[in-house]
Amino acid sequence: MAEARWYDKGSNQNVQCRLCPHQCVLTDGASGICRVRSNRGGILYSDIYGKISAIHVDPIEKKPLYHFYPGRPILSIGSVGCNMRCKFCQNCEISQVGVMQSAFLRALSTEEIVERAIAVPGNIGVAYTYNEPSIWIEFMAEIALKLHQIFLKNVMVTNGYINPEPLSEILEYMDGFSVDLKGFNENFYRKLTSSGLKAVKQSLVQISRSDKHLEIVNLVIPGYNDEPHVFEEMVKWISGTLGEKTVLHLSAYFPRYQFNEPPTRPATIESLKDIALKHLVFVYSGNLGPDQNDTCCPFCNNLLVQRNGYVTRIKGADDSGRCLVCGKLVFQNF
Repeated sequence: MAEARWYDKGSNQNVQCRLCPHQCVLTDGASGICRVRSNRGGILYSDIYGKISAIHVDPIEKKPLYHFYPGRPILSIGSVGCNMRCKFCQNCEISQVGVMQSAFLRALSTEEIVERAIAVPGNIGVAYTYNEPSIWIEFMAEIALKLHQIFLKNVMVTNGYINPEPLSEILEYMDGFSVDLKGFNENFYRKLTSSGLKAVKQSLVQISRSDKHLEIVNLVIPGYNDEPHVFEEMVKWISGTLGEKTVLHLSAYFPRYQFNEPPTRPATIESLKDIALKHLVFVYSGNLGPDQNDTCCPFCNNLLVQRNGYVTRIKGADDSGRCLVCGKLVFQNF
């Protein structure tokens, strides 16, 4: 536990957290919607500072990031809690609980995490993932700064629900982002995630303008965010606002947490992928077998990266990320 940043002190020992758009006003003893930032005697604390629920070495593709050092491993860490309350949460065991409800937490220092990152052969850095990383921004920033000092990379896998000022600060240390864009109307966000779309769009624009690597994930939930006209509105916005080469991942939903609806049909994913490819250059569909997630050169269609599950083979790109056939630069981070 450590004193949090991004909050204001009020009267009667109340505090207001300014980390995310919820702007939670907390009386003494109360916690925010994230469950892990709490008021104790008029001071806001991060209850998960230095507390890890999961630490693994993953392929970078698992984040998912397909255009950021493909085929390389990355040390991945997470804690507990989230500032969204998604009824369909796919990782609810750690994201939808606080410190007292978790049996997975253990203490690890910044130095121990950095040492583990250094010890992994070929490792590119650390991914902050599994639960929402922005809610433990204090610990994440401390690790990220030390990694940058030794030229390792930092990646956030995030819902993007964070205020512009703290995001601006953490952007200094981050190299890549995988952001969930869960739907494309405010009603969906309000009813199913207890948050809002406007702030997520604002974060996506802020990240894109920072020139950090950005990929977007859309979890397709039948009957909730798979309407073709709304989906096309979303991909048009991505293309027009963030750029047509912004990478989009379409993921299939499976029944989890408070949702029992049937899983997403492969045909739905394929249909939406066809729509997305009218506006975006790189669109990937999950859980549909090999050949669905290969990367081909957008200029000459040469196979650059072949993927089978999380097995990745560099086939047609050189060490700088250029196509071996046409010579065009496809990957900025390779």
